[in-house]
Amino acid sequence: DEMKAELATLRVAKVSGGAASKLAKIKVVRKSIARILTVYNQKQKAEARKQYKGKKYQPLDLRPKKTRAIRRALKTEQKFMKTPKQKTKASNFPMRRFAVTM
Repeated sequence: DEMKAELATLRVAKVSGGAASKLAKIKVVRKSIARILTVYNQKQKAEARKQYKGKKYQPLDLRPKKTRAIRRALKTEQKFMKTPKQKTKASNFPMRRFAVTM
């Protein structure tokens, strides 16, 4: 808050034709506000991750981003699942083994 107040006073100084040192300080203050907000947001996200760890559902912004196609794709266990009919056919008619002599 005090950084934002300082930025406001610097902007007023800029409009009223303040010193060059004050004008140069605007950028520094803006960057420091950004740093503070970044740390704040990181802490908040870490807390949220901790809260939802091990839960079945997570908020969208905590899920892995990846790509849309990868997110929509079947999981590996789903991809290789077989229907009961496929299972019985595979067990009743296994791959033939041939003894090839050289």
